[in-house]
Amino acid sequence: MIMSSHKDTTHLPPKLDLSGWSKLPSVLMVGGGILSVVGALISFKHDGGSAFGFSWLFAFIFYLTIALGALFLVIVHHLTDAGWSVPIRRFCEHLASLLFPWLAILFLPVILFAPKIFTWLTLPAADELIRARAPVFTLAGFVIVSAAFFGVWWLLTARLRYWSLRQDVTGDALCVRKMRFHSGWGILAFAATITGASVLWVKSLQYQWFSAMYGVYFFSDCTWIALATVYVITVILQRQRVLDEVLHDSQFYFLGVWFFAFTVFSAYTEFAQYFVVWNANMPTETFYYLIRERGTWWWVSMILIVGHFFVPFFLLLPVKAKSNFKIVLPVCALAWLMHALDLSFNILPAARPDGYPLRWIPLQLGCLAFMGGFLAWVFLKKFASHAPYPQRDPRVLEAMGIGLEPEEYPDTLPANGGDQ
Repeated sequence: MIMSSHKDTTHLPPKLDLSGWSKLPSVLMVGGGILSVVGALISFKHDGGSAFGFSWLFAFIFYLTIALGALFLVIVHHLTDAGWSVPIRRFCEHLASLLFPWLAILFLPVILFAPKIFTWLTLPAADELIRARAPVFTLAGFVIVSAAFFGVWWLLTARLRYWSLRQDVTGDALCVRKMRFHSGWGILAFAATITGASVLWVKSLQYQWFSAMYGVYFFSDCTWIALATVYVITVILQRQRVLDEVLHDSQFYFLGVWFFAFTVFSAYTEFAQYFVVWNANMPTETFYYLIRERGTWWWVSMILIVGHFFVPFFLLLPVKAKSNFKIVLPVCALAWLMHALDLSFNILPAARPDGYPLRWIPLQLGCLAFMGGFLAWVFLKKFASHAPYPQRDPRVLEAMGIGLEPEEYPDTLPANGGDQ
């Protein structure tokens, strides 16, 4: 028998009036574009465009991590056959689909400014470390390998999204099998590409440095910041009653648990990297952290220790806190700030080893605003053009809080398409 109860919505707060926010993506694009252009002109005059190149790379990696983290959440949903994540799956697919072509387009300035960003493109080939990586450490190798990363992400996100949207129409079990199949090979491809991208686009900024933990550390931060973003989007959709039929308090609790878990995991990976490097005491490794103990970089590292781990950890530790919007939403905002600071800590010392480049903050904010506005505009277009959540996912009834006896499942959804 079907066991369900009518969801009481009388206790919910009124809908948000978001009409005044509809132009925000355009405002961000225009304002950020102006700041970016002015900053680029000043940068060209001051250092040949190096500051602009690093600022653009910093902003690009910020949004790349959110898209990659969302892709991981979609893959895990299919591999684990989870029911709680059904309501968030569709907009996670939209976030992941930003990887191609939109983030690939935003990567083009990184290629153009690569000689200003990556020193190994301009140093003589006599350097043993550069010569050993010659197939990749050339401009052609950089472009080819980067294109391969985007190619894998395009194939994976396109297939997962295609079968997800087709499932809305047919409800065919083939769609589920296809999404599980692509998630199966996709999790391996995801691990390989996210490691390669983090090494080639971020760690190689200081190519003399070695770290076996960097790929895992980058992955943990991608998932951490994606969970913060997904939590905020889910809260907004809940207030708008968009996901009212399939969204319950349990989804917020599970998102909070994941957010808390990756807060711990991210801190662990970064500390483990520091611990291994410092105890090995090898000059080819310790110089990376010695640079980050100079000037204002030391204060940035102290802020990260407190804001990236201790504050989120203790705020999210209580069980009830994970479903309390008044607690989690400020933590999500803090996560965005700390993630941006963490990426600055990883990227900018390669250009400014003596301290945080405070004079270039407007340029960094301009690049962040421009990309954020552009990607938000694309995301909203995608979200508006399709159903807000999977309509015929086999677990949608579970997400709705409806319990079924096992023998009743075959007649609940169409097996071979149709309008049932």
